[in-house]
Amino acid sequence: MTPAERWLATLWPLLRDRLPAPPARVIDIGCGPLGGFVPMLRAKGYDAVGIDPQAPEQPHYRRIEFECAELPPHDAVVASTSLHHVADPAAVIDRISSTLASGGTVVIVEWAWERFDEKTAAWCFERLGPDIEAGWLHRRRDEWLASGREWQSYLRDWAEGDGLHPGAVLLRLLDERFERQLLTRGPYFFPDLVDTTEADEQSAIDAALIRPTRIDYVATRR
Repeated sequence: MTPAERWLATLWPLLRDRLPAPPARVIDIGCGPLGGFVPMLRAKGYDAVGIDPQAPEQPHYRRIEFECAELPPHDAVVASTSLHHVADPAAVIDRISSTLASGGTVVIVEWAWERFDEKTAAWCFERLGPDIEAGWLHRRRDEWLASGREWQSYLRDWAEGDGLHPGAVLLRLLDERFERQLLTRGPYFFPDLVDTTEADEQSAIDAALIRPTRIDYVATRR
């Protein structure tokens, strides 16, 4: 199972329990080439569509940026680790709001990169697999070590250079537009680590060995 597949499999029960009942109409923003949660949603009876320029070329997907898509009102919008990458998060969140039907639900899973401190990074780097299986955490480790810089300085410059929006900014924008129902923080890195489950990462968080960097946010349209 790939890290992306592990992520989807782990997050699916949490997402499913926060959505309106099927056959609600659901949009999965940034579903990616795997199709995101759309297969699982449709298997449960939801009228689901995935939107992403790299979405599968199959029915129930649209290969377009969400901001450019013409969409009827939907009962729920899901976005998993997609908002921190967009060029203009305020515009995208406005578009989410306008796409939701009255009383519609938004479920956001995001990453607060600004909480990724050196202690958390060290914990992750100790659990990486062989370099032949290198992923994004391998690249962060190798670039940081080669830079000779302090971790926080390296992290900030990398994130800002890649145009990543802090989790705190995304939460502020969401709260300005929606009525928050739930906000929790939890494990984020486990899919990319060897022999490490979500529960393992949560145990490290509970022991204050690392910081929780995943954001789970549920809200309704104002």
